[in-house]
This record gives sequence, structure tokens and C-alpha cells, in this order.
Amino acid sequence: MTIRIRAGSARRFARSAAQTAAATLALTWGAAVLAADTIKVGVLHSLSGTRAISETTLKDTVLMLVDEQNKKGGLLGKKLEAVVVDPASNWPLFAEKAKELLAKDKVDVIYGCWTSVSRKSVLPVVEEMNGLLFYPVQYEGEESSKNVFYTGAAPNQQAIPAVDYLMKDVGVKRWVLAGTDYVYPRTTNKILEAYLKSKGVAAEDIMINYTPFGHSDWQTIVADIKKFGSAGKKTAVVSTINGDANVPFYKELGNQGISAESIPVVAFSVGEEELSGFDTSPLVGHLAAWNYFMSVDTPANAAFIEQWHAFIKDPKRVTNDPMEATYIGFNLWVKAVEKAKTTEVDAVRKAIYGLSVPNLTGGSAVMLPNHHITKPVLIGEIQADGQFEVVWQTDKEVPGDAWTDHLPESAKITADWQDPAINCGNYNTQTKTCSGQNY
Repeated sequence: MTIRIRAGSARRFARSAAQTAAATLALTWGAAVLAADTIKVGVLHSLSGTRAISETTLKDTVLMLVDEQNKKGGLLGKKLEAVVVDPASNWPLFAEKAKELLAKDKVDVIYGCWTSVSRKSVLPVVEEMNGLLFYPVQYEGEESSKNVFYTGAAPNQQAIPAVDYLMKDVGVKRWVLAGTDYVYPRTTNKILEAYLKSKGVAAEDIMINYTPFGHSDWQTIVADIKKFGSAGKKTAVVSTINGDANVPFYKELGNQGISAESIPVVAFSVGEEELSGFDTSPLVGHLAAWNYFMSVDTPANAAFIEQWHAFIKDPKRVTNDPMEATYIGFNLWVKAVEKAKTTEVDAVRKAIYGLSVPNLTGGSAVMLPNHHITKPVLIGEIQADGQFEVVWQTDKEVPGDAWTDHLPESAKITADWQDPAINCGNYNTQTKTCSGQNY
């Protein structure tokens, strides 16, 4: 079919086409300018499913930090824009959403993940696409990726000091290592078992137990713990039980007459956020090991709590350790971007090593070449109001160790992304070679 256009109509059509093209070009250019003027911050935390109770708070923390930075004028003369996705406590979906953030939304950095299985799901995505992930939760170590910065505690910044405290200050001789059945508890308990045996603890004085996420029937397990603790030796539970399974666990301890005085529990995954939804009466006197507590009395922490309450518009909302780790990671990234004068991942990564920002406990966090930071270690005793009274803490910040010294296969591995002679996350000091990701 041929369409004939009269001369006048042709001229009008040409003008209309030109105007349309110009308008389209202007819109496209305007969108491109808008995109170029926005630095995108990806938020990869579960807003639904079993992990939403903890991770939604970290989403809100990132939004608060983005808002504060924008009030300061943004970054590199541009506004920050938070791009929030919901991986819905679904581990494979974390990888899909990370890919979406990097490929579709073109984010410059991602703050996200809680469990190690979600981080392990995201890891190959950020490595393949050269993304940048800040991971804010305590974990099992045994990892150092070029594309991940670990601002939560490694085992030597939480688990090992907690065991040392129980040994030296409480006189514990028998150990129950109780955890949820996934990679973080299993690897942490593998490290702790080796550490305890190196300290002369006999195999028969170590009980190890794993339960699935959301486990609720604790009667038999707590009975076994009670029996294990009746051998005449001071016994403690080192808990890597995660999530809402803690509620029936502590309740059953109380039901069977196990108090903090008889068999203390030191937890690595119970903080202020979790306690805010508990009846704390069965937990009073039990312990938790973290790198931050809301009860810490410092000007920086008071200012952070005030800012949080103002942003969230709820004076009853608590703060917790992963929030502080998010705060530290965000401020380190901002400082690195300012130093590098770009958000380009490789430039930011190189700029961040050695940078220091204040933590909320009165010290500072330094980013190490192994992609971990320096952190104080605190032991807190649970109070009736759901807060913690600090009963012990390290004299100074502890450097995070990516690879534990307490497993033979790991003791010979180091991570250093700054030293050009190493430049990898798993360098074998005996064979002088790297395995896995190596650049």
C-alpha cells in the first residue's frame, strides 16, 4: 500500500515528525541527565517472609542514612536514590533481585542480606557483574570476596571472645553448641569445637545440636541440655539459634527450671530487635555477644538513637548491632566515594582500604585489606526491659579475621586485596598461590 501525502500535508507531517523527534530527544536527554545526577543505592533486605522482622529494620536504616546524606547535599554533587527490592526471605530470589538491581536499576552499591545462605546466593552475582555489596551481619568467616565488604563480626570478633569470657569469668567446663541448621551455625560451631579442644576441653564435654528454621518443639532438646549440665561441671549454651525459634527455646528453658545462674546461654543472634517482640522474663540474666548495644552510653550513640526515632517516628523502636554495622558501612562507602571522586566500583574499592569512621561505641572502624573492619567486642546481660547491661568488653577494637586460625585448612589462608603480591581473598601462605576468585 502506498500513502500519498499532499505537499502541504507533507510539510506539516515533516514539521510534526521533527517536533516529535525533538520532544522525544529532550525527554530521553532529560531522563539521562536525571539518571546521571542520581547515585543509586540498592537495598536488598527481606520485607516479607520469616526474616522480615529483622531485615525490614535494616532497610529503614539505609533509607535514613540516604535521607541524611541528601540533607548534607548528596554525594559528588548528586542526590542519592534508594532502590528497594524484596527478596522475601527466599534464598534463590536474593540472587535474582541482586541481578535486577545491578543490570536493570544500575545501582552503584548494595546494602543487604542477613543470613549467610542469602549472601552465598548473591556472591556469584556481584562477582560476575562487578557489583559492590556491604554485608552487615555477624557471620562464620571463611570468605573474602573482592566485591563484598563485611561490616558484621567475624568469629574472632564475637564467637571466640564470648567463649573466652565464659571460660575465664564464668568458669564454664561443659559446652552446648546449639544452632539453626544452616551454614553460619555449622561453620561457627566447627570453629568453636576446634577452639575448645585446643584449650583442653574433652570431646565428651561438648554437645552439638542443630534444629531447622522456626523450630518450636524444644522439650526433648532442653531436657537433654539439662541432663548434660547435671554432670557436676559448670555448663553453658553457646547459641547460634536464629530467628523466632528463640522464643520457644528460652521459654522451655524456664519451663524446665534452667536459669541463667544454672546454665547460662550466650547468644549470637538475639539482639534488641528480637527482644522487642519477646516476653523477656525467661531471658533475664542470659547473655549475648555483639559489637554494639543500644544501651551504650556515648554521644555518638545518643545522636544515632535520636536520629532513628525522628526518622522512624516511633520513640519505642530499638537500635541494634546490624544497624550500627550498616551505619559504619554506609559512612565508609561515602568516604571512599569522596576520596575516589567516583562511584565506579574498582576505584571505590581501592580507595576504601585504611579509611576510618567513628563507630557508635566511642571508637572507630577501619576497613582492612581483607574486606573486614575493626570492632570492639561486648558481652551484654539481658534485662527485663529488653535492653542489655554490658558486663564485659575488649580494651580496644579487634581486627576482623576472614580466615580462622583454629581450623588447620584455614590457618594457612590469608586475604589481602591491597598487596599486589597477593591481591586475592584466599591466599595460601604455604603454596604461595590463590584459589577461587583471584585478580
